Amino acid sequence: MKLTGEYVYHLVTRKRMSLGQIITFNKDQKNTLYHFFFEKEQLNSKSEDFFQIMYGHVSEKGLTLNKEDSEVAIRYVSQTIRAIREIAVELVRVQEYPSYPSRLSCLYAAKSYEEAIKWKEVFDSYNRNVLQIVKLKVDGNAFEGDGNLLPKEDGIPLAQKIEQAREYWKGNKNNELPELLIDGRIEVVEIIKEFTA
Repeated sequence: MKLTGEYVYHLVTRKRMSLGQIITFNKDQKNTLYHFFFEKEQLNSKSEDFFQIMYGHVSEKGLTLNKEDSEVAIRYVSQTIRAIREIAVELVRVQEYPSYPSRLSCLYAAKSYEEAIKWKEVFDSYNRNVLQIVKLKVDGNAFEGDGNLLPKEDGIPLAQKIEQAREYWKGNKNNELPELLIDGRIEVVEIIKEFTA
């Protein structure tokens, strides 16, 4: 759907936004989700990555890892399964819904303040620090999906994840966890609430 001068709400989690700030998302602009899942490297204190750790700790007795290496392995697997989910979702979007905003090149928003508060509760449950709730004016594209329809973070085959992604891109039907993906020209028109870090 096209948004022209419409207002939405956004949870700010990384860097505070300022009144009048303009954000522009186009197909070449990557968001925080992209940077976290596709660029973040998981290393131990010896600068070893997941595979160096795994291959370096296999013996006749099996695989033995210390606490630090176990934590690196868990973070790597968690990040990778989420990256696989986003790749499946993006593959379906590019092939079947190319006019929709990409989850990797958009700002996530809510249609109402009440929906933004629901998302804050979700963020709080994951100990994700929310700095602000802001009101945005959008001139661009939008897609409303249901976050509960995203491919699950599990070990099912990629083909099944692609089918789950197709369900997500059909749009928000159940309204369980509505998320609004927006791109284009976005202006911060009001700082509604500030939270302490």
